[in-house]
Amino acid sequence: MKVRDVMTTSVDSIESADTIAYAARRMAEDDVGILPILSSGELVGVITDRDIAVRAVANGIRTSTPIHRIMSESVAACAPDDDLETVLLLMARQQIRRMPVCDDRGRLVGIVALADLVDQDVVKKEIAGTLADICEATVLRSRVPTFA
Repeated sequence: MKVRDVMTTSVDSIESADTIAYAARRMAEDDVGILPILSSGELVGVITDRDIAVRAVANGIRTSTPIHRIMSESVAACAPDDDLETVLLLMARQQIRRMPVCDDRGRLVGIVALADLVDQDVVKKEIAGTLADICEATVLRSRVPTFA
């Protein structure tokens, strides 16, 4: 089975110049925990509700600050024609639950979440293993980053 068979195609996104407050409002309005960040239509990062809490609020960064100051720039993404098993491995390696789906020009075309895979023909054991890998604590994730 391919990513295109399970991905969500109606994905809200924001621009890198948008503010932290705007991102938080969009997440609340859309009931999502992640927003892809675009620049000229290309995926340049993602922001999660946890990023806002840990990188901005915990460090006293003003909500009027552009989102690009706290976004994650190294974004793991997959393609619509990728196999679900490959995406599960990448999610486990990157310790993420949701992954942007981009076309061959880097344009966002969807998002795939671990929850999207649960009801598919993917072996449940693989999903459980992926979730265990995602939840595994690492030294890098246990430190609160400081942003100037």
